[in-house]
Amino acid sequence: MSHIFQRIKKGEGLILPLIYRFKHGSIPYDNIPYYYRRSLITQLLHSLRKFICQNVAPNCVFNATRMMLYRFCGFKIGGGKTTIGMKCYFDDLCVKEMLVEKDVTISYGVYFASHGKHQAHHKITIRKGAYIGTRATIIATKDIEIGENAIVGAMTLVNRSIPPNSTAVGVPCRIIKHKNDDTE
Repeated sequence: MSHIFQRIKKGEGLILPLIYRFKHGSIPYDNIPYYYRRSLITQLLHSLRKFICQNVAPNCVFNATRMMLYRFCGFKIGGGKTTIGMKCYFDDLCVKEMLVEKDVTISYGVYFASHGKHQAHHKITIRKGAYIGTRATIIATKDIEIGENAIVGAMTLVNRSIPPNSTAVGVPCRIIKHKNDDTE
């Protein structure tokens, strides 16, 4: 009986594990998937956050409302002139791993994935003044930082960090220009 109280203290549920065991036979508690170990209220709140993050916020016409909804979901988004375009996908499994600083522009349809192989969670940090072009994809197979005033071209696949004051394009991305170069 004490193991039940220990699970309740950890915020784990009782109802969903019972449902899982009913559907899949008697298996050890440790082999039950993590999402079945959540409490029923936690699962409902998670589903509500996922709905807002994936269905409501990306389709919101007004930028200020869209950013407010993303912040409500738990994403850390700076102020200033930060703009997030419509139809962007922010990885709702890794809310705490995303940081968007102030004065950042994220264009239409940008895709952020913070979890990869074996569901490992990695940080995506977008520094002040960065610009991310339309339909770019940022996949964090390790922690990724898009540097201050960096530019990511449209349709670029970012799978590594971009240094400050750089322009990155291509699939996968490659750095084509630094603002400090004499070639400008």
